[in-house]
Amino acid sequence: MRLCMFHPLDHPLERGWVGRIDGDQVVHLAAQTLQSFLTGGGSAREHAVYPLAEVRLLSPVLRPPAVRVFDEQGAFAFANPAAIVGPGASVRAAGAPLELLPRLAAIVGVDGELAGYTLFADWRLPAAPPPKDRDFALGLGPVLVTRDAFAPDGLEVVVRVDGKDCEGGLLDGFDWAAARDLAVEGTTLRPGDVLAGPASGRVAEIVPGSSVEVDVREIGRLLATVSS
Repeated sequence: MRLCMFHPLDHPLERGWVGRIDGDQVVHLAAQTLQSFLTGGGSAREHAVYPLAEVRLLSPVLRPPAVRVFDEQGAFAFANPAAIVGPGASVRAAGAPLELLPRLAAIVGVDGELAGYTLFADWRLPAAPPPKDRDFALGLGPVLVTRDAFAPDGLEVVVRVDGKDCEGGLLDGFDWAAARDLAVEGTTLRPGDVLAGPASGRVAEIVPGSSVEVDVREIGRLLATVSS
């Protein structure tokens, strides 16, 4: 199942509605957030149906309780949940070139289990000292593909800047169950928590004015523009 948060183009909403994508349509589901839909058993009554071309997709999780970023199997760093931005976001570069690390992310659902996967655009500002170099924008989206409909191995990712392929690679070989077990050790995972896996590579020197997309066929395209 492909789930999303969305709003109709002619009816902007900050939080948006929960939806299920069926082909070229979005079915509005009766749930307040994607987290509540997942913890409610993954079912809800259906409302109106909208053409996909007439809606804007938002981040599947607008304000995650926590974001953990893995650069290797056995270790992670926390990232800023307030930095989450959705598809089509404008990422501010403050006049300096940015870098992008494309990742796959798992979203936690009920009882601390992984509910599904989405794309994660890890933006970096090399001119800033760590950890402020990664504190301003974390792209998430465009949809959440539920675990029962998705195999998170061997995924080919392509990053395009202004329509030109700049980075390709595989999102492969990461043990998501082990990552979840490490994350939950001694604490509690909450619905909407984000676990981001290792990046497939790095795209550098992304200048203000650029249009960027992270593309994984099985999930979709996560778009952003870079502003000054």
